[in-house]
Amino acid sequence: MTTDDLVEIQQLLARYAVTITRGDIDGLLAVFTPDGTYSAFGDTYPLAEFPALVAAAPKGLFLTGTPVVEESDGDTAKGTQPLCFVDHATHDMRIGYYDDTYARTADGWRLRTRAMTFIRRNGVHDSGRPHAFGRPAV
Repeated sequence: MTTDDLVEIQQLLARYAVTITRGDIDGLLAVFTPDGTYSAFGDTYPLAEFPALVAAAPKGLFLTGTPVVEESDGDTAKGTQPLCFVDHATHDMRIGYYDDTYARTADGWRLRTRAMTFIRRNGVHDSGRPHAFGRPAV
């Protein structure tokens, strides 16, 4: 993996944090591959469900740290990025980290999967409590 690849992935992840903080759903979706998924709250959500998931979630500031990125092969990689979310209304914080997979596409590096792990006050690391987001009926 080249330094240019690492910088591109870091910028991709910065765009994720900025677009979700600003409520820019189109910008947020653009950081994922078309088959991308997000996992948290005990479930995995396809990209099509991500706008409704974000709409149902608390709003606030997403502060992310520098990711650790490991190349899998020339066109895929995986990584972990720390997160601190600050709720805009209460300034309560949630901390944790994302485990990601990345894919090089014709448009550059994109997130293929992003899985959230929360760190609890008692030290437990888990995927969170079920989300208020209601899934569409099948």
